[in-house]
Amino acid sequence: MQGKGYGIEKPHYLLHRKRLREKFLKAGVESLHDYEILELLLTFAIPRRDVKPLAKDLLTRFQNLNGVLDADIKELSETHGLGLHTACLIKLAKSIVTLYLKGEVKKKIKISSPRELVDFCRSHLGGLKEEQFCVAFLDSQNQLIELDTLQRGTVNHAIVYPRQVLEKALERKASALILIHNHPSGIVNPSEADIRLTRVIKEAASILDIKVHDHVIIGEGSMYSFREEGIMP
Repeated sequence: MQGKGYGIEKPHYLLHRKRLREKFLKAGVESLHDYEILELLLTFAIPRRDVKPLAKDLLTRFQNLNGVLDADIKELSETHGLGLHTACLIKLAKSIVTLYLKGEVKKKIKISSPRELVDFCRSHLGGLKEEQFCVAFLDSQNQLIELDTLQRGTVNHAIVYPRQVLEKALERKASALILIHNHPSGIVNPSEADIRLTRVIKEAASILDIKVHDHVIIGEGSMYSFREEGIMP
């Protein structure tokens, strides 16, 4: 019972949240542990609960921070203590990062190497459970015009039509292309189908005087460049 002259004691986690925010504002996200980053994010969706245990539970279930951000929204929302509202916030955070990186890529990159696209591609394609095929459309100065996802496939195959790639290139008045796709298995070595598709697209593009600079395969924490490996058709 509250006595005269005494205030209601604040929950301990409120002071902890304040210290966490101040730490972030003073020294940036690099000063925080992974569970603290996730904990700080969760505070914006769960205002009246200690979320540190939940942050640690999520990291345990999905292995690391990347795993949490890459997790399916259904898996997240079914995590005990989370719910759809908070799961939506986590996926929104991941989507904002992807859009930011895409904007940075479009704003400043003059592509001379596929590695200049890797950060965005890993953000966009890393952790996905289905294969996606993207194309970077470049102008005559190798400036990025657009990076489009043209096809989403199953876990082990994406159906890509060369005509679709070239139609998009003509629409954007592209002079060159970089083909990019992910291997959800994490194994980045190209399949025979990958090599065959690259050859078909390159041969068709050459008729239209469009160059295909490279084909990049993104895996979990690794990449494979046809050009760097010396197998570009």
